[in-house]
Amino acid sequence: MKKKASPDSKDLRPEYGAELFSHMKGNRFAGLELHFKGRRPVYLDEDVAEVFDTPEAVNTVLRSAIRAMRTAGVITSSKSARAKRRAS
Repeated sequence: MKKKASPDSKDLRPEYGAELFSHMKGNRFAGLELHFKGRRPVYLDEDVAEVFDTPEAVNTVLRSAIRAMRTAGVITSSKSARAKRRAS
């Protein structure tokens, strides 16, 4: 177990001013669970993120792609896929 330094120790560092930290970026993960509130975070590559302004724009494009894939028969819903597996 580490020995705690006493408050009157002479080897304590001096207090740092705020100007030393003004150039630093904040922690990008701080408060992440508060921001998403139960939603799963998805991280886009930079070139993809440049195209979309808002999360709603990303969702709109993804939903239309899902609809097109379902129409083409590329993907099936998870319920029908489970039913097919059980039948075989």
